[in-house]
Formats: sequence, C-alpha cells, structure tokens
Amino acid sequence: MKFYNSITKRKEDMEFKDNTVRMYACGPTVYNFFHVGNARCFVIFDLLRRYLEYRGNKVTFVQNFTDIDDKMIKRANEEGTTVKAVADKYIEEYFTDAKGLGITPATFHPRATENMAEIIEIIEILIEKGFAYAADNGDVYFSARKFKGYGTLGGFDIDDLESGARIDVNDVKRDPLDFALWKAYKEGEPYWESPWGKGRPGWHIECSAMVNKFLGKTIDLHGGGQDLTFPHHENEVAQSEAAFGVPFCRAFIHNGYINVDNKKMSKSLGNFFTVRDAAAKYGYPAIRFFLVSAQYRSPINFSAEILEQAKASLERMYNCENAIKYALKTANGDALTKEAEINALGQYKEKFIEAMDDDFNTADGISAIFEMIRAINSLLAGDLSKADLEAIYSIYKELVGLMGFLLPEEEGDSAWIDALIEERLQAKKAKNYARADEIREELKAKGIILEDTPSGTKWKRA
Repeated sequence: MKFYNSITKRKEDMEFKDNTVRMYACGPTVYNFFHVGNARCFVIFDLLRRYLEYRGNKVTFVQNFTDIDDKMIKRANEEGTTVKAVADKYIEEYFTDAKGLGITPATFHPRATENMAEIIEIIEILIEKGFAYAADNGDVYFSARKFKGYGTLGGFDIDDLESGARIDVNDVKRDPLDFALWKAYKEGEPYWESPWGKGRPGWHIECSAMVNKFLGKTIDLHGGGQDLTFPHHENEVAQSEAAFGVPFCRAFIHNGYINVDNKKMSKSLGNFFTVRDAAAKYGYPAIRFFLVSAQYRSPINFSAEILEQAKASLERMYNCENAIKYALKTANGDALTKEAEINALGQYKEKFIEAMDDDFNTADGISAIFEMIRAINSLLAGDLSKADLEAIYSIYKELVGLMGFLLPEEEGDSAWIDALIEERLQAKKAKNYARADEIREELKAKGIILEDTPSGTKWKRA
C-alpha cells in the first residue's frame, strides 16, 4: 500500500510489522453536533481502518473526544449546565450520527478528562528536560524553538513563522511561538490539581498523552483534517518527540477540505451544515457516499446537486442488490453454472484493490464497483443458477459492504410482504384492481415500494 505522507511530502510504500497497525485520528470537540466537514475525517479514517483490516492487518484505532476547552466552557455557561453534561450530551449525539454514517466505533474512544494523570506526567517530563516552563501565572508552555525541526510537518521555516491568528499570543510567554501545555485556573472554570496549581490542559497535549497511553511512543498512522496539520499536529510531534526521544509517527495522513462557495466549511465561518440536518434531507448513506466519492486529499464541494447525485448513485447500487436478492428467490434450479462469466467479475475486485492500494483512491475504487455492477446487471438478464447468483452476491457484498453501502438488514420476517404481493397478484388475476391498488398503497405506507417487472413483482424499502 502507498500513502501520501505529510511528513515527507510524498507517496510512500507502507509495510506494517507483523501486519499490526497502530492508528490515531483526531476526534471532535464535543460542544455541538458535528458538521459535514468534520464528518469527512471521521468517515475517511473509518474506511481506512476497514480497508487495512480487509487487507489482512490487525488495527488498533484510537479516536479521542476533546471534552474540555474554551468552547466547551462557553457552551456550558450558555446552557446553564456543566462542561461534563455538555460533553455527555454531544458524545451521545456523535454516536447517533456516526452510526447513521456507518462508522464503526474505534477500538478506544478516550476523553481528555479521563487521562489527566497521563497529561500531567508528560508535562513534567518536558519541564525536566528543559522543553517547557511554568509561567508566573501558573500556565505551562512548550518552548517551540528548543525543539529541532519545529515547523517541518507544516512546511514552515521556524524563522519565517510569525505570531498571528494561528498562534496564541500573551504577555507571559517567552516566545510568540510557544504554546500552552497547561492553563491556569480562572474563576468559574473546571480545574484539576497539578504541580503548577489548579488548571486544565491545553488542546495539543491531550493527543500526545492518549497516543502514548493506548498505542505507544511511536505509531504507524496518524490521521486528521488538513487544517490540523499546523499547529495541532505540529505541536503533537514536538511535545511527544521532545518527551520520549523517539519518532512520534511513521506517517501523517490528512484529508482535504469540504468547500462551500469555494471557502472551507467551518463553524467559525458560519457556512457549515450539521450532519444531522443534512441527513434529515438526504439520508446518512448519501452523505457517506459523497464523502468518499473523491480521493481523500482532494477538496470537494458541498451542494444540494451533489448530494442528489450521491442519492442517485446509491439507488443504482440498491437496485442491483435488490435484483440479486430477487433472482436468488426465483432461481431456476435447472440452469447451468456459468463459471467463466462469474469468475470474470474478479477483474473488478483487482481494479478496486489496485485503486485503494494507491494512496487510498476511493474515487477509482467506486468506479471499479460501478463497472462490476454493470457487468452484474448484464449477467442477471440471463438464466443463472443459484450457485452463480450466490457467487455474484458474495463478491458484491465483499466490495460494496467494505465501502459501507449495503442495504440495511431487513427488520424481522419479510414473509408478510411476500404474502401481500401474492395476494395482490391474485387480485389482479381476478381483475380486482381496486384491491391490488389498496395493497400497493398499504405497503407504501409501511415503507415498501413495489416494482412490476417482466419477471415478476420486486420490492424494496423506501
């Protein structure tokens, strides 16, 4: 497999010792519903984890929750509640949307507030090694200039970096580039006891602590949105390598932005759409399809038209799956097995793997799947044995299921649907068209759509 490594700024072959992958991806700050721009990161690294496992690797995947920061405190004050209550609420909402998007829970989902001892321990190591200092007001800062190579991940020369919007500036820091490891307590804020007094951690240090605790000092892959490259990931590298003296990560993988009117979707710009709101209009599967329809490093544009196109593409998949299921129910027991034609579908699996192995190119992977669907539809027009159909369904589920686009499992027994379809058929034979129409509408009201075809009546869930 090849990935574009943000550390070296080139595509590189990735081999994993003992087929074991230690992967970390930055999760949400849980003060609100997450938006579609956030979701790209969550879906991409969910799919990357699935694909690594599909290719025979054992993956330990950690995605954190930032449950203490300025935004959390502000939201708690606005709602007249506690920071923990806000975190609990939006972590639960995260899992609701994540489930809708087909995201498998990470191996570990640690919270910053549950790892305070590990955070404080790393800060103590950094102070002892001379990479950090306690300010007079109780803050603790990392000395960026003392870490050789600071700015490398972001592609900056440290002498060219200037204080500004991306770098916090205050009167107690020794250098504008220094960043907070620990923030002294302010009235009304949650706090934890530390060697420097009451306070709470800075944003960057929590990830270093959780990576080290759950995955070790050096990990294989670290993921996140492109906007996290600097300063967040830059600071993770600096503080982790300064503390432990070993490389932090073999490869950083960053996904591109989602744009609205050629501007990055973000809460700060006010041009964001929550996944919850978008799903109410287009459905979660369409959002997932949209998010993986382009190669992960490419920017993609969010629009109603593109979401409708995603829905239409999914419908092509669903129609194919329904057609396979229907053919299996009505298979001709006397049909001869067409081994050569079925084996030919393997070429699309090979194309899919080739695309995905080349820097995780989901766009070309999906193209290979649709080529396979066209071939399957042609095969379904002929007379196939049950063995043929089972083989077709197997490869279909293998690839489409990996991408997360199989139809939901049918809830409960579907025999009642088949019984009503049979009753409708008999009603039509008896020219009782009023009853036939009643049955169609009755099923439609329950989310079951009928389609009359030359080979019989098929049904699908709306």
